[in-house]
Amino acid sequence: MEAGDWQTPHELARAVTALLARRGERYAAVLEPTCGRGAFLLAAKSAFPEARLVGFDRSDVYVEEARRALGGRASVANADFFALDWERVFAELPEPLLVIGNPPWVTSSTLGGFSGTNLPVKSNFKRELGYDALTGKSNFDISEWMLARLLDAARGRRFTLAMLCKSAVARRLFEQSRARGWELAGAVYAVDARVHFAAAVSAVLLVVRGGAPPPEGARGARWPVFASLHAELPATELGIAGGRVHGDIEAYQATLELEGPSRLAWRSGIKHDLARVMELVLEDGGLKNGLGERVALEPDHVFPLCKASDLASGRGAGRRFVLVTQQKIGEDTRLIRERAPATWRYLERHAAAFAARKSRVYARQPPFAMFGVGPYSFAPYKVATSALHKKLAFRALAPYAGRPVLLDDTSYFLPCSSSEEATELERALSSSLAEQFFEARVFWDAMRPINKALLGALSLEVLLARTAER
Repeated sequence: MEAGDWQTPHELARAVTALLARRGERYAAVLEPTCGRGAFLLAAKSAFPEARLVGFDRSDVYVEEARRALGGRASVANADFFALDWERVFAELPEPLLVIGNPPWVTSSTLGGFSGTNLPVKSNFKRELGYDALTGKSNFDISEWMLARLLDAARGRRFTLAMLCKSAVARRLFEQSRARGWELAGAVYAVDARVHFAAAVSAVLLVVRGGAPPPEGARGARWPVFASLHAELPATELGIAGGRVHGDIEAYQATLELEGPSRLAWRSGIKHDLARVMELVLEDGGLKNGLGERVALEPDHVFPLCKASDLASGRGAGRRFVLVTQQKIGEDTRLIRERAPATWRYLERHAAAFAARKSRVYARQPPFAMFGVGPYSFAPYKVATSALHKKLAFRALAPYAGRPVLLDDTSYFLPCSSSEEATELERALSSSLAEQFFEARVFWDAMRPINKALLGALSLEVLLARTAER
């Protein structure tokens, strides 16, 4: 599926246009920028019979199918979304205008990974800096770029945009709206992507209006969130505070007193991108790597390891281990050759695998380099949580066999100097007060719902003081 598209089922397209009609919307024109086989134009033909219908698609096959389905009722043309002059397209259409559709649901890196050409000109779209830009944070959803392009082009026009997209895309557009000068009133309706597209994606219908006064009773920069296309009342409201979007702004404001800086900083675990060589398991009294090789290394470079899955399941340390080549980023690894010759020979035997690592963070680094490593990695006690799982659970970790337990880069942790400190932090972070704080800020549909920004927003000192009062 090179274009990254999922054709919209007719029943879903009809449900979307029925929702718009139920809201009392009327349009002089309906535009589907990526019309595919024309499901939305066909639904709009019935829902808004007086409207002029216009569609574009890059596939000749889809364009012909849409024309046949619409029977000459619409103007459907072959065009590349990324090459069209959308300002001119909008200027030629009467108002009020409905822009409707289902743009591609893939990311720029996914599409580029299989040589897709359905992409905008490559750029750091999110303007990420330094390490974030290198490690994938600047990756973006194609639909996010496309919808932002349409909203820019529609500036000053009287329009409604109704688009199927990922929930995260809708939130990011909401977050960008003020900075980009989009004067929009919006709402979000949950869509079951498993039912309609057989896709394990959290999806929504995003409906925004521009060029018109906000509806009566609207409360500032808030977008209601509805549980389905048929829901009459919103379940929550999206809101922006502190420069970030929040899924339940009322719950966020109720826990605002817990926000603030902390003495301790959350850290991510070590990153090596070579699990089959660097991660070892204990079997039959010895260590074995992911290639099935028996491994004998000097103990100074081998540490017990807890992965995110171990944290989530409650498994203790003692089965997994990790080979550590550096105590801090940039440290000269060639020192291993004299201090631990067996470890150095093992690393050299797998040098080709290290050289094949694709991440740019290893460029111009010493051989066999790691990232996410520093003095904090070797703190004797830690409180850790998984960044991958859809549940917040915090675990205090103590040394195993006299060695500090290390975490992988799918985990976050607080380095602690004593068992008492770790136990106290684990108790506070597992409290109902902390749960309320995080639940008001987390988006469980995100690829990594638990992140450093979320964890770092909580003042540990305030939390400890409040839980001590209870």
